[in-house]
Amino acid sequence: MTRQTSPSPVWFRLPPGFHDISPGDRAALNAVADALGSADVQPELTQLMDGLEKLVGHDVVHTSIGLHPEEPVGVATSLFSLTVRPAEQPNPRLTVARAALAIARSPHWTSPISRFVDLSSGLPCCLVAGTISVPDVEHRLFQARVATVHPDGRHLLVLDLTSASIQHADAYTDILEAVAHTACFSDPEASPPEAAATSRILEVLL
Repeated sequence: MTRQTSPSPVWFRLPPGFHDISPGDRAALNAVADALGSADVQPELTQLMDGLEKLVGHDVVHTSIGLHPEEPVGVATSLFSLTVRPAEQPNPRLTVARAALAIARSPHWTSPISRFVDLSSGLPCCLVAGTISVPDVEHRLFQARVATVHPDGRHLLVLDLTSASIQHADAYTDILEAVAHTACFSDPEASPPEAAATSRILEVLL
């Protein structure tokens, strides 16, 4: 579980292969890319880190990078982020609907799909996924976004998962939806720390 320091705390669980990261970790990630020895990893990490730096000052409270081995040789990279911002009006269903509509209507998206997600909490939730064009980035990226609300009704939560590995779009969509199902809003019971684990992209579903 990961606890967020924000006006309205939220805890969630990321699958194996995701590691907390900040813009100041670029040098460390470059060293990781060199150690992995994959020609495709360095440009993907550069794209993701550039995107991470652009998130500064946009109500982003948490970021993690996903590194998952691919066959025969390679690594699929992805960037997860959680944004918590004040809701603009008191109706939570309307807040989520407006957020999802704004995401889907963005000119950066290409043929996005959207659907409602039934959370056990009963909170309104919508998922939007598709390919996006990012300014100053040559190739399209895949992105899945989940919009939901905090039970206090005063905050909108947006979970993002972005990757240059467009071939894994379905898997990344499933991963983000699974992460949304783990979100909770009170401190979970303490449990012993789990050993670090890694896995391939198609093995990380919760």
